[in-house]
Amino acid sequence: MNNFRSEPFLWIHLAGAAAVPLLLQIVWLGLAVGDPLSPFWLELLLLGAVGILPVFWMQWNRPFDIFSLLFVSVKPQALTSQQQSILSLFKSNRERLLAVIAAVAMTAVLWLLYQYAPLAASAAAFLPQWRVFGLFIAAIAFLACNLFVQVPLSVLGVLLTKEAQLATVNPYPAEQIPQGFIVPGLRVNKILSL
Repeated sequence: MNNFRSEPFLWIHLAGAAAVPLLLQIVWLGLAVGDPLSPFWLELLLLGAVGILPVFWMQWNRPFDIFSLLFVSVKPQALTSQQQSILSLFKSNRERLLAVIAAVAMTAVLWLLYQYAPLAASAAAFLPQWRVFGLFIAAIAFLACNLFVQVPLSVLGVLLTKEAQLATVNPYPAEQIPQGFIVPGLRVNKILSL
């Protein structure tokens, strides 16, 4: 069995975390558009419901199948037993705990961005100053941001697994992968030729 840490899909999805700072800036700009609605907690509740809950639910119930890129994914039957074992790790309690930690942390980040949104008002002046438009931008960017936090964090949890521990993990049954994971896009036999 090869060292599972050399699996390119793990590193590709971990690299997705690089998008987080840009997405947070877009959220911040969106929150700076227009005058806040009253009560303020209603905006935060809306942004949390749209931005945090769907990705948290996905990672808790049906984690993202990391053996995919954009709109294609490797067929479950084409995965090696080591790749199926890696998928089993994504269904562990540790991964669920990481999803909870990420959701709480992103709630705190949203609160901070909301508090400091007036500082970005001059940068957001080029946008139409309709609050609903700004909230829409913030919600979409925050949803993407949570995706690019949750998935890389769960990948990091897998990468921190000891080699000996992976050897004791049962491969996730290929026939159950579509029910247990979000498998996006067109299914192919191979994506990367590494």
